[in-house]
Amino acid sequence: MKKNLASGPVLVTGAAGFIGSHLTRRLMESGHRVVALDDLSGGFRDNLPADADFVEASVLDQDRLTKLFEKHKFRHVYHLAAYAAEGLSHFIRKFNYSNNVLGSMNLINLSVCHGVERFVFTSSIAVYGSNQVPMHERMAPSPEDPYGIAKYAVELDLRAAHELFGLQYTVFRPHNVYGEYQNIGDRYRNVIGIFMNQLALGQPLTIFGDGQQQRAFSYIDDVVWPMVACLDMPETACDVFNVGSDEPYTVNVLAEAVMDAMGVKGKIRNLAARKEVIIAYSDHGKLRAVFKDMPKPVPLTEGLKKMATWAKRQKPRKTKLSLELEIEKNLPDSWRDVVTR
Repeated sequence: MKKNLASGPVLVTGAAGFIGSHLTRRLMESGHRVVALDDLSGGFRDNLPADADFVEASVLDQDRLTKLFEKHKFRHVYHLAAYAAEGLSHFIRKFNYSNNVLGSMNLINLSVCHGVERFVFTSSIAVYGSNQVPMHERMAPSPEDPYGIAKYAVELDLRAAHELFGLQYTVFRPHNVYGEYQNIGDRYRNVIGIFMNQLALGQPLTIFGDGQQQRAFSYIDDVVWPMVACLDMPETACDVFNVGSDEPYTVNVLAEAVMDAMGVKGKIRNLAARKEVIIAYSDHGKLRAVFKDMPKPVPLTEGLKKMATWAKRQKPRKTKLSLELEIEKNLPDSWRDVVTR
């Protein structure tokens, strides 16, 4: 990947989170000046390099965002700030749409008004819904949960902003991303982190239903590389790309692989099945056709070993976010003791 040392400043929202912290590091290593914005509701300041230009703020704070755009005159915007608990989004609908849609609109408005050259948005394969595998970009999105609906709404708004105002954008749809700096204490999302945390605490691995759900688990490096590269590729403007791993595994197989990586033989505890897409994985032919110099994907066993080495050194810690349940009907019992009312 070539360095673009002359590039103007880049805004990264959600920068102290998992994917955002990796992206910020890669952008800085590539010579970009980065303003790293995060409200620390789900991320941690020490995920970022000490010399990062960090701003603690929410994408819902329009006044603060306006001042940042006026001060820095951002050339590019990466938008990763979102609450990404897909299953829980059914029960926190207002919170989901406020954070994941309204906050995005603030950024899109400011990007149009301040002449941002490229708006890079991290969407999700949740936009596809179910019964569409392998998922590819030609399919008509049909999201089945508020999280996926919110992501697709932002995609549509970016398209509309381009057609009327000329805003250039690139959308990436990652899935089941794992790796270092993931919040392994989050009980609502990121199954690999949940499994590693449970093993570290001597708890059984909890699996919803029979564990035959299938996902392709994507190591963080495979996701971040094209996100950084796209800024120097005009052909990626106003397009959508699936990004991540090709090979699906059942949750049962994943549990065994995580135990091997952690060097701990744990027990399995099956919980009642929840409403979720049973089989979800993507086709990445379009990504590879456009990003011709992409490194080979990191195999699951190798990625898990890297994450496990990091996870074993982590101490328990809590994020600031305190969720208020909006709907209790059909809430999985395993979540009732960790959601505030």
